[in-house]
Amino acid sequence: MGQDLILSIDNGTQSVRALIFDLKGNLLYKSRIPMQPYVSREPGWAEQDVDYYWKSLCQACQMLWRETSVPKEAIAGVTLTTQRATMINLDRNGKPLRPAMVWLDQRRTAGLKPVGGLWGLAFKVSRMSETVAYLQAEAESNWIKRYQPEVWRQTHKFLFLSGYLTYRLTGRFVDSVGCQVGYIPFDYKKKTWASSWSWKWEVTQVEPDMLPELIDPADLLGQITREAAAETGIPEGLPLIAAAADKACEVIGAGCLEPNIGCLSYGTTATINTTHRKYIEAIPLIPPYPSAVPDAYSLEIQIYRGYWMVSWFKEQFAPIEQQLAEEQSVEAETLIEKLLHQVPPGSMGLILQPYWSPGIKVPGPEAKGAVIGFGDVHNRAHLYRAILEGLAYALREGKERQEKRSGVEMTELRVSGGGSQSDSAMQLTADIFGMPTARSRIYETSGLGAAIDAAVGLKLYRTFKKAVAEMTHIGQYFEPNRNTHKIYNQLYKRVYKQMYRKLKPLYEEIRDITGYPPRVGEE
Repeated sequence: MGQDLILSIDNGTQSVRALIFDLKGNLLYKSRIPMQPYVSREPGWAEQDVDYYWKSLCQACQMLWRETSVPKEAIAGVTLTTQRATMINLDRNGKPLRPAMVWLDQRRTAGLKPVGGLWGLAFKVSRMSETVAYLQAEAESNWIKRYQPEVWRQTHKFLFLSGYLTYRLTGRFVDSVGCQVGYIPFDYKKKTWASSWSWKWEVTQVEPDMLPELIDPADLLGQITREAAAETGIPEGLPLIAAAADKACEVIGAGCLEPNIGCLSYGTTATINTTHRKYIEAIPLIPPYPSAVPDAYSLEIQIYRGYWMVSWFKEQFAPIEQQLAEEQSVEAETLIEKLLHQVPPGSMGLILQPYWSPGIKVPGPEAKGAVIGFGDVHNRAHLYRAILEGLAYALREGKERQEKRSGVEMTELRVSGGGSQSDSAMQLTADIFGMPTARSRIYETSGLGAAIDAAVGLKLYRTFKKAVAEMTHIGQYFEPNRNTHKIYNQLYKRVYKQMYRKLKPLYEEIRDITGYPPRVGEE
């Protein structure tokens, strides 16, 4: 057997997986270590022991070697993709100074000095001051510097989880350009650290020498060290090839290399992404993120709570299904899905807007979730279907925003993430969008996208176009039902798209009266 297999490590929010792919995109072996997403010592906090991530990665790799018959000599290289925006402080010896601040953390830093000078004037004139203040309050670095100043003084490197795990694997403070998604002084257009005169340094208070060296996707991050080899079982000296953050890898792992193919991710955060060679801001001042392809951008619209709402529904409204699932040793979601078949498309007029968490600009910071159209015929099955329909409506709105900003019409959709495993959710999506909607052959699209980066970086394929064509495969197509689409189209255009504009004044009144969600500086 030649060296034509790739070890892809995917450290998500719920688990870490070690995956072995061949050059046709077949997942040959997989090990999975479930992870506790975070620990909350205070309301709204989300932290995790830093070493827990490394130990879980090591366990996943060691389990893989125990359960696979593939000789390690067949592995050509290693690649890594992780959850986004989880931040870690390291001292000069590479030791963690505090728990990792997980991307789900809700802390904000109130009372920060606004950006001044010409930048401050420019933001005021362009009515972007509140947006910049929001970014400033959200930056983890500002909270740590204010409330844990000793930690900040000792911080030698301030890294994403991807950068930390890369350090543990290679001994180098380097990270992929494709992993830079968060509140850091990064120039998303040039895909490098911001210029010295950028307002981003003032907003985040991060020093340049605290950041790692950046490496393009598909380039070499380093080699597996002797110490890492001893702990993980990965052969010493194997190349670690740069990939990107999990969402970016998911996009190319689903085969969405061209801007006319939209990638829907039905995960904790629901997103719609397209790959573009041109820098485009779908929302002003909110940049496209780095793609897993070096010369491209990943244009993204997020529904922050996304398929978390399915978990919310399960906890709040499905105790019967949870009990039956435990008795039958099946997933509760499998039983909950049966509720969809009890309700016609459109949920008999029950319409949900999924803004359970406010946004920066779209929706605005005052936004709230809404459910309208209740009648005495409605029950929890209608609510469940309305949740899935509302998420699809919101993502369709994101599609239209991307098309308007980019000038490129989407002609096909690919869906990944946990929600993509439901045939009913897939058909519902095709019906609402009125477009052919495909599910990938394999579920592990993030890991596959990282493997595609490695395949190109290792010269096993000459181009990304060739690698994506050979390694990604459609599992099943779902064609829209035209009669059902007609119903959805009317509800979407005549009702859903009107909701936010008409409810916005009431959201603002609620915010003024209750103080929730708080304005920046009022926390």
